[in-house]
Amino acid sequence: MFPKMLTSAIGAGCAAWLLAAVLHFAFVQKYILLGEEYESGAMVHFGGAAPPAEAAATDAHSHDDATAEEGHTHDAVEEEGHSHDGAEAGHSHGGGEVSTFTRDLWTTVFFGLVYVAYALILVAGFGLARVYGKVITAREGLLWGIAGFAAFQLAPAMGLAPELPGTLAADLGERQVWWWGTAASTAVALGLLAYGRSLVTAALAVVLLAAPHVIGAPELEGFSGVAPPEVSAAFAARVLGVGLAVWALMGWVAGHLWAADKPA
Repeated sequence: MFPKMLTSAIGAGCAAWLLAAVLHFAFVQKYILLGEEYESGAMVHFGGAAPPAEAAATDAHSHDDATAEEGHTHDAVEEEGHSHDGAEAGHSHGGGEVSTFTRDLWTTVFFGLVYVAYALILVAGFGLARVYGKVITAREGLLWGIAGFAAFQLAPAMGLAPELPGTLAADLGERQVWWWGTAASTAVALGLLAYGRSLVTAALAVVLLAAPHVIGAPELEGFSGVAPPEVSAAFAARVLGVGLAVWALMGWVAGHLWAADKPA
């Protein structure tokens, strides 16, 4: 059975790898880069817009004051323009293109490692289901993939949303413990709901689904961060959308290869 598991996992992991890389660079990467601009201070949230109270006070000033303010603003814009030109020049002559290529390369390699590992976990579940007499087809694999997305991304995101650069978060160790606990309990709960045949298993599944969220994810005392909330929201939504598509494809391909590779 092991060669069958390995073949299905590698095939499904590589398919997920390709799709994840394409969707990441098409829909997610630009928000990461934008978040890093805010994190580094190159861009400032609300830097170019006055709060309503400030705007009202400005309207109450005399024409001379407004003219002087406009002059200062014009000088600031010119200074910002010079700074921007200098930053672009540094990016062009400082080997920025090579750095970007290296970063994108390692991002792609990382996707390969992660999704092949996820596929191995998924196919190990297929093997466990087979021991209990369950038949896995491409359709079943698709459902398993969606369940994997729910366990490893959707349920943890209800307490720990995907983090954009420039967003503060609680202690890393505490978040990792909560994330793994949530993923494991959600996976077991979904398995009990899918294959359990009694009220006891259904009740246990509900408890496992709710427990991590009743305990609550570790969080800071208040909200803070330098990136705009609109950027963080778009980033989180796209990460979850990409994750659903990739997990669904991975499950379908894994199920198809599993069903096609008949045991001798």
